[in-house]
Order: sequence, then C-alpha cells, then structure tokens
Amino acid sequence: MKKKVVIIGAGLAGSLLGIYLARKNFQVELFERRPDMRKVDIGGGRSINLALSARGLHALSETGLVERILHIAIAMRGRMIHPVQGEVFFQRYGRDDSEVIYAVSRAELNKALMTAAEKHKNLHITFNTRCTGMNLQTGEVMVVNEETGEESVVQPKTVLGADGSASAIRNAMVEHGVSRFTLDYLDYGYKELTIPPGPNGRHQMEKNALHIWPRTTYMLIALPNLDGSFTCTFFFPHKGEMSFECLDTPEKVRSFFSEHFPDAVPLMPDFVQEFFDHPTGHMVTVKGLPWHVEDKVLLLGDAAHAIVPFFGQGMNCAFEDCSHLNALIERQMSYGRSPEKVRWDEVFVEFEKRKKDTDAIADLAVENFVEMRDYVAQEKFQLKKKVERVLADAYPGLFVPKYTMVTFRRIPYSIALERGAIQERILDELCANITTPDQLDLRKADLLISKHLDYIE
Repeated sequence: MKKKVVIIGAGLAGSLLGIYLARKNFQVELFERRPDMRKVDIGGGRSINLALSARGLHALSETGLVERILHIAIAMRGRMIHPVQGEVFFQRYGRDDSEVIYAVSRAELNKALMTAAEKHKNLHITFNTRCTGMNLQTGEVMVVNEETGEESVVQPKTVLGADGSASAIRNAMVEHGVSRFTLDYLDYGYKELTIPPGPNGRHQMEKNALHIWPRTTYMLIALPNLDGSFTCTFFFPHKGEMSFECLDTPEKVRSFFSEHFPDAVPLMPDFVQEFFDHPTGHMVTVKGLPWHVEDKVLLLGDAAHAIVPFFGQGMNCAFEDCSHLNALIERQMSYGRSPEKVRWDEVFVEFEKRKKDTDAIADLAVENFVEMRDYVAQEKFQLKKKVERVLADAYPGLFVPKYTMVTFRRIPYSIALERGAIQERILDELCANITTPDQLDLRKADLLISKHLDYIE
C-alpha cells in the first residue's frame, strides 16, 4: 500500500509543509535536489534576504517555530530612503512598532526549518536527489541521484510539488497537457552586493530599516544581517540604454554607482568585484491552472504561483499555502478520517480556490516595484502616505492601508487588491489640491469613505 506523502523540494515551503504533515502523523518523504546546506556550502543559490511578515509568522506560530525563527531575524520598522542628493529620511511601515517586518537570511531560515522537520521520526529528507518527472497515470515519480547518476522510481500515496519556479512537477503536468501555465519574466534582473560590518561588527547604517535608493527606473535596496552586514540588491533592466548589458567594464560600474548611489559606494569596498563575480538573477511571475491532478499531485508555493519580490510576499504567500492546506486537511480529519483516509482530491479542489488570491499578490508585487523605484522619494507620494495614516487612524477597520492589509493582516490578497484600488482613488481625490495633511477636507473624506468602503476584520 502506498503510504507516504512525497514532497518534492525541501526549500522553505517544502520543509514547513513537511512539519505540518508530520505533526499530523503522515509518513513524509522530502526529496531535495541540493546537498544538505547545513553540511555543505552550496553557494550560488538565491541568498537574497527575505522579509517575514504576518502571514509567514502565523504559519510559523502554528508549527511552534516562531520564537526560534525570530532569534535569527531583525525587525525592520520602515523604509530608509536615500536620495541622490539631500538627507536620508524614514518612512514607517505601520502605525507603531507592533507593525514591523523581519529581515531573515533565506539560508539560515531553510536550515532551521530542515532541522525542525527532521526531529519528526515519521519524516525523512533525501538530499542530492533531483526529480526528473512524474507519470500522471500511475502517480509514480522519477528521481535521479545527483552524485551517482542512479535513477529510481518512487511510488507515493500523493505528491506535493514545492520545487520552485522551475518546478519539474509542473513541467510534467504541462507536458502531459493537463495544465497550462504562463511564465512572465520581468525585463529587470538583479545583482547581489554587500555592505560589510563596520568597526566592532556594527551596522554601518540604521539597523532596523529596509534601505532603498530609488532612482525612477531602477533601484538599490539593502536588508540587515545579524553579523552587522547588509545584503544589497541592485535591480536594473537587462537591456537598453541604461542596463546590465551596458555596465560591462569595472570602470563603467564604478562610475555609475559613484554617480547614482554616492552614499552607498563608500560602504561597499568590494562592490565592483562582486558585480562581476555574482550572477545576474532573473525574476518571473508564474500563473496557471490546474494546480492538481485528481488525488495524485498538487503544486504549491512558487511551483504554482511564483511572484516577483517587491512586496516581500513570496515566502509569506508560500507559508500561507502551507497553513491553508493544513486547515483543509484538518477539516477532513475532523470527520474522523485517519491520515490514510484523507480524500486528497477534495482537499486539492478546495486549495485551488486560492488562485484568485495568488494572482492578486502577483499583480500587487509588480505594482509595488513601480512604487519603490519611482514614487517613494516624491513629495506627492509622501503626502499621500501621511494622509493615508490620518484616514487609517480616523476610520479604523474601514480605511486600512493596502500595505497594512497585505503585510500586517491576513486579509485575502484579492480583497487587499480590490480595496487598495478604491482607497487609492479616494487618496488621489483628497490630495489633489492640498500640500499638507492639515489641509485635508475631513467632510469630503467622510463622504467618500462611507460611500465606497465597508468594515473589514
């Protein structure tokens, strides 16, 4: 009898999902293409720091891991904006220090989740094992040992594809003609750079902030690390007059950064070397359906709905996937069904209804890229943010900033997208003829808000 649930991918989503299932007494096997990162420095991976917020924290709380993870995270209270000229200034994310996001190393988080997963005797991770395909008729999964080249076939009870934006499981579903997906690559790429620790291992900039150098069509960001360094990411077009293809010599790179990021350059002694040593990353939005085939397989996380990183929700959305799937399984088990009797086909159909929300956060992420690189340093944007805070305080539960809905609440992403668009139109109208929040027409605000918005939790 096929008893094991197989998870393809022991990254963030796969490891967390394995913990959820193991806690429910499922027999779980995770297959991971890479070697064990706790023992081997795998290098060359995606090491961009991640922003952990309410949805991810909720999932970690459900699995009893939140305190452990917060020990390796740094609170970020808002954005520190670095203009080309002029003083650096701060934009708070939430209403106070209860609404912060947390910078966390992707690698350290993954290691912590793997260690927590392996504490369950009914869970096993097989490393150096790449999925090469799946037979959707039989449910068999084909894998190959990356060290020996030995191929084998796995016969699980069901398969959960958490193998990322280049998912082998999704590719098998597409090749078999059961699913259709689009992969929309952003015209921008990214380079990872480093601001090392200062004297005595101190951070050389404000520690509790996400730093942004917005430059209209491109930007540099920096997130803090526990060792006193910052991981910087330079987002830039792949091609064109101002693009990666033009920055092809050390002299051009040094000149460009010195002109456009003058306060960052003195803090990055090795940025030119890193620019050429580090690969140029690509960013993709993945959308499609179906995510499942009968009771045999389900895609989740980036495998089902990869998004660009500009709302800091890729990991949080994937963790919310795990939480949501867990809740659907709990509903099944509340009927008295044992792990062996769970109706995976029913669970998968219900889970797939999340697509409207994952499509929404994909759109919100692209929208936020424009905001971060183009608008955050503009006076009109700053005015709207101040008015938004006035309205949020005056109409709690009625006017909720879009960023708050996405980052500090677990309101469905689709609702955040819809309400965010309505609230943006209200802000545009209220800010059209004012220059300070003191000039806000509160009677007009009351009329617009009562007309267009209902209370949400």
